[in-house]
Amino acid sequence: VGLLHRVLAFFPMAGETNAEWLLQAVLKLKLEGTRPGWMLDAGSSRTTVYVYQWPAEKENNTGVVNQTYRCSVKGSGISSYGNNPQAVPKTFEDCMQRVKEKIPADLHKSTLAHLGATAGMRLLRLQNESAAREVLASIQTYFESQPFDFRGAEIISGQEEGVYGWITANYLMGNFLEVCSGPMHTTGALDLGGASAQISFVPEEEAGHSANSTVQVSLYGYTYTLYTHSFQCYGRDEAEKRFLARLFQVNTAVLVNPCYPRDYVTTLTMEHIFGSLCTEELRPASYDPGYKIALEGTGDPTLCREKVYSLFDFQVCHDREDCSFDGVYQPKVKGTFVAFSGFYYTANALNLTGSSPLDAFNSSTWDFCLQSWSQVSGFDEVYARSYCFSAHYIYHLLINGYKFTRQTWPNIHFKKENSSIAWSLGYMLNLTNMIPAESPLTQASWQNFGPDVCSAGPQDVTLLIVASVITASVGL
Repeated sequence: VGLLHRVLAFFPMAGETNAEWLLQAVLKLKLEGTRPGWMLDAGSSRTTVYVYQWPAEKENNTGVVNQTYRCSVKGSGISSYGNNPQAVPKTFEDCMQRVKEKIPADLHKSTLAHLGATAGMRLLRLQNESAAREVLASIQTYFESQPFDFRGAEIISGQEEGVYGWITANYLMGNFLEVCSGPMHTTGALDLGGASAQISFVPEEEAGHSANSTVQVSLYGYTYTLYTHSFQCYGRDEAEKRFLARLFQVNTAVLVNPCYPRDYVTTLTMEHIFGSLCTEELRPASYDPGYKIALEGTGDPTLCREKVYSLFDFQVCHDREDCSFDGVYQPKVKGTFVAFSGFYYTANALNLTGSSPLDAFNSSTWDFCLQSWSQVSGFDEVYARSYCFSAHYIYHLLINGYKFTRQTWPNIHFKKENSSIAWSLGYMLNLTNMIPAESPLTQASWQNFGPDVCSAGPQDVTLLIVASVITASVGL
């Protein structure tokens, strides 16, 4: 309480009545303790551990979840261990040791834990179902020996990945925890993974052409009708493999790549390009997994943009406004969007994080693509060589695919600043819907403490924010 009064000293304009109201609010909204949990996000190219915690009491039946720690697992994604499933657990050991240190030992047994695998494992399951099962079984066995409440390892669907990403984006934007009554305006989510791409948003009207693309999401006491679709093989990594496979069809001696930097040369194995289910149809009759293919970059942004266009089938939509590509139904995009994962990493390489005009994106793309290999610096080779391709791919996906325009492009925000956006937070928020509160849930109404916040002035809103911060900070 002493800390509370010191903070109030900074707000003399609040007045005695509001000060007393704030004191009551803080005392009434005390937390009864927190519950920890962690998620393993097993993507196609990497695995990341996220540690979360939420109050034992929940808000409108959903836990208020905070990320407290993250750890990147060494090595590639778990789908790359299809031929050696028993080697997967060893890759987790460093991160698991750190997680054990971050979570108090007396809470280990009650700590919820889960592994969710995405498009990489979805592809492996289609390609070799028994290998996918063995990878998951190896993971299950390992975590059952750990001191946590491990709820299982599963492959989530593309639709689930899209929904959880949307939940994460809106949670971090503060769209679910507003105090005004009624559901809030939401932000769309654009996720570009290694093997798949997801778009999720609340459309102007309910999606009527495809019930499979519509999901009802209930969070914090409200239900949202969400359009979401996952495009398998349209993730950044798989799209690049399909691009290289098409170049190989033109010239099998040397792959001349207009999207790679000028003067860049390398070799890739046939397995790297054609070993994926996404390039299986383009695999040559003379396929030899170990055969090395020579590549050289020419750094030609105009030709790169032209050739990347061919990765999509736009013609099948016949200029329909409610169709993205490959004949997939999509209502008209509306409102703001958060673009994360591959979208963010590419925009960051172009120095364009946040929101910017389409002309700025194109200008930065051309400047980056015209650099020679010696001029591209500050990135690992495997990423640096591909950012030009990624930028042009993102352009076609967003403009010709999702049908953003020059006018609506600035509504796309390439990641929320200073926050880690991943579908795993949305998964944990959804999971907390099913976890009972440890004590009777108090449906706190801010109106009971004082002025109606929805019509409050700046002073009252400031007090509300201070109350929230103090409650979390001092654990009153």
